[in-house]
Amino acid sequence: MNAAVLAVIGITCLFVGYRFYSKFIAEKIYQLDPSYETPAHSMRDDIDYIPTKRIVLWGHHFTAVAGAAPIIGPGIAVIWGWLPAFIWVIVGTMFFAGVHDFGSVWASVRNQARSIGSLTGDVVSPRASTLFMIVIFLLLLMVNAVFAVTISNALQATPSAVIPAWSAVFVAVIIGLVFFKLHVPITWPTIVGTLFLYVLIYVGELVPIELPARALGIAPGAQWIVILFLYAAIASMLPLWLLLQPRGYIGGIQLFIGLGLLYGGVLIAHPPIVAPAFNPDVPASAPPMVPLLFVTIACGAISGFHGLVGSGTTSKQLNTEPDARFIGYLGSAGEGSLALVAIIAATAGFATLGDWQTMYSEYNGAGVAVAAFVEGGAQIASNGLGLPLGFMQTLLAVMLVLFAGTTMDTGVRLQRYIVQEWGSIYNIAPLRNGHVATLVAVSCCLALAFGAGGADGTGGMIIWPLFGTTNQLLAGLILLVISVILVKLGRPARYTLIPMVFVTTMAFFSALYELWHFYTDGNYLLVFIDLLIVVAAVFVMLEASSAFMRERRAAAATAAAAS
Repeated sequence: MNAAVLAVIGITCLFVGYRFYSKFIAEKIYQLDPSYETPAHSMRDDIDYIPTKRIVLWGHHFTAVAGAAPIIGPGIAVIWGWLPAFIWVIVGTMFFAGVHDFGSVWASVRNQARSIGSLTGDVVSPRASTLFMIVIFLLLLMVNAVFAVTISNALQATPSAVIPAWSAVFVAVIIGLVFFKLHVPITWPTIVGTLFLYVLIYVGELVPIELPARALGIAPGAQWIVILFLYAAIASMLPLWLLLQPRGYIGGIQLFIGLGLLYGGVLIAHPPIVAPAFNPDVPASAPPMVPLLFVTIACGAISGFHGLVGSGTTSKQLNTEPDARFIGYLGSAGEGSLALVAIIAATAGFATLGDWQTMYSEYNGAGVAVAAFVEGGAQIASNGLGLPLGFMQTLLAVMLVLFAGTTMDTGVRLQRYIVQEWGSIYNIAPLRNGHVATLVAVSCCLALAFGAGGADGTGGMIIWPLFGTTNQLLAGLILLVISVILVKLGRPARYTLIPMVFVTTMAFFSALYELWHFYTDGNYLLVFIDLLIVVAAVFVMLEASSAFMRERRAAAATAAAAS
């Protein structure tokens, strides 16, 4: 199979999904209103609520939801063959993720930009909201703790990425000040900032940075984790326009350039896909493809984390309601394109089938996926475009760190929002304070990182096996809540219900498989946490289903009375 053909088919499908299907959803289902005053205007405080140009918000939203997951998930899933991964990414993006992400932004905007967990209290029941927010908090805990490890590993593996990755923070702050305070048009700050970052990639290759072997009694990996959480705590308290928005925007620019180089290399070099469409020699350590494929590839097909970002930060910045389609659905399409090129890099970036089989001889998870993307993608771009291999490896590593860093920034901010919401719900005054809530959020992350992982700070990896199923259960719950809202409004709900039934079913059976696997391995901590998440999700699902049927009966009764 020629990788260029696969790329053209995939990108065409994603374009058709945005051009036609998202237009139908926007006009007939969510019925976007350009005259509706969004919370960014009605609740504006220039810290969390601020109306934002849609291209800037798209960049923030995309990099916040993407992180490393659309690279890692497909990079793992190709162990079953490239075809199942390709089909799930394309179908999932077009009919699952687009509707889910778009809908979470729309539902939040229509309800004072409240998070989906808080909104559940009104739409379903207060009890469902409490359980839902526990699941959300645990998911964010996993994301933040694990992405800190992912960034730490990337910075250690590619020391040349340290200077350009951290310089992006300063570039973002300057762009934020120039754009939002000095009101300079965005074009020139974008061009200058982007060129500066690419100059710094060469500087990074000349001056690689490595932390000392021991500092404060901990190794370099743990040092990076502490630094990252200190940074995330500060970043989560800064006004959105000062760092998070411009950092996400500049990260989005890196996405366009990175994807352009990767797809350009594919279209010019026409590398063959050396991996099998269906792998007949799956390692014994790999779990069954069904249902695990559908939770291994989450970001890039559908991900509950996107709903948290859409209803947590994006909805507070939406300038006009129609922008929700551009940011929500097109953001999903952008992530689908990243997942697609990750599949290509992990299957066509190898010289021979034997090389690929050596890389995928064991089910090793994220480490293999990241290596396959960076090495395979760099090889494809180098062969097709003639770029230096080392430069491309540094560029892709920087892109990975920028995405993961923005996701971590957003994740800590979302955790702060949840703690503050708990403070309001349960009338605990200290928790309503942003500084206290941030301290609670970061302390929980560090407690997991170092409490469960010891001095190396990798505790998040211990509960990471729960992420896939938790994330997809969350996506199903979000789709069900959106369905209840649609029924209340008298609109068709099948476009959210069908994806909800599929993704929830796959996630539930995956959770049962993993529960048995944890039990037979004697990993009783994961058994307990998995049970807690599954039971909470089931109760929320039952409450939401009851609310859905109640609203459906009420709508039918109203229609009968009117006739």
